[in-house]
Amino acid sequence: MANKLQWIQDEIQKLKDDGLYNRIRTLSSPQGAWLVVDGKRVLNFCSNNYLGMANHPRIVQAVQEAVKKYGVGPAAVRSIAGTMDLHLELERRLAAFKGVEAAITFQSGFTANLGTIPALVGKDDAVFSDELNHASIIDGCRLSGAKIIRYAHCNPQDLDRVLGEERLKFPRAMVITDGVFSMDGDIAPLDKIYEVAQKYDVILMVDDAHGEGVIGKGGRGIVDHFSLHGKVDVEVGTLSKAFGVVGGVSAGNPVVVEWLRQRGRPFLFSSAMTVPDVAACLAAVDILEESTELVDKLWENTRYFKAEMRRLGFDTGLSATPITPIMLGEAPLAQQFSRELFENGLFAMSIGFPTVPKGKARIRVMISAAHAREDLDKGLEIFARVGRKLGVIL
Repeated sequence: MANKLQWIQDEIQKLKDDGLYNRIRTLSSPQGAWLVVDGKRVLNFCSNNYLGMANHPRIVQAVQEAVKKYGVGPAAVRSIAGTMDLHLELERRLAAFKGVEAAITFQSGFTANLGTIPALVGKDDAVFSDELNHASIIDGCRLSGAKIIRYAHCNPQDLDRVLGEERLKFPRAMVITDGVFSMDGDIAPLDKIYEVAQKYDVILMVDDAHGEGVIGKGGRGIVDHFSLHGKVDVEVGTLSKAFGVVGGVSAGNPVVVEWLRQRGRPFLFSSAMTVPDVAACLAAVDILEESTELVDKLWENTRYFKAEMRRLGFDTGLSATPITPIMLGEAPLAQQFSRELFENGLFAMSIGFPTVPKGKARIRVMISAAHAREDLDKGLEIFARVGRKLGVIL
């Protein structure tokens, strides 16, 4: 009898042959500028811990106090017996932080998209989606059953074109874009996209996962960055990057938020965020509201590192944010580059197909406020050494 799972083994082998197999490393230390990875102490240029809050002492203390009071897990979905006063407080605080009327939390940014998109459009509707939108947006659109119509990346003119051709064919339509694109680090022209969305009377949604805590006043995100308060129908975000915790949020129009409490499937059918996560997120909001110090340090580090990498001769793509892609082209080279970095004491993973298009493999460097100047200089020294060894720079 033929092995019914042989095709999986064949596909895995092909990934290895093509240099696309993802060998996942293991951490055994808290997040920070330095990590212990696979038993080795290395400089961390890899995590989404933008503000260094994943191991912030105030957040750790807040978690400990909350666990003593509430225990660990709510042990129920939000709509039955899982909504705690901590959840409601976090939603109020996030809404205030984002400058919107209402917010609802989910278990992750991914589930926030899976809950939000199918609640707002269905099989008779259409979603107009940036061609480089995140996988969670793509999956949310597929779950909705709506027709997915892509427009050219960060191109409001092309969005106008496809809306002009297709909008009247559907009773409801929604435009969705990432705010900051996670692989290239570029920022969506949300002000221009808003103008096009208004013209065609469609719902406007932005996924601000990599914008929260990074852009806008004190890290308030892309809507704040473009002064579009009250104009974007729903902002989806994550609490696992700049906030340093885990969880998702949909914020914006209170009618949308109320509807998500009734029809957001991960909200209705999966247990609520745990007590430690909620308490940690609340402490993170406290820190962000008190001072812009961490956001300012993040951008100071970003400007320095990018300028020095370009001076060395590296191609950092189109990034306008702390996400810094080091463009290398082919996946095998990117994987070799990552291995060489690790051997030299720097942790930065390669990114290849299908996360990015074929021929656009890269090392994605994530700059953090946790990095000291000497950390950045050490990283630049290692990148230069490996880049010259592999012929990427002179």
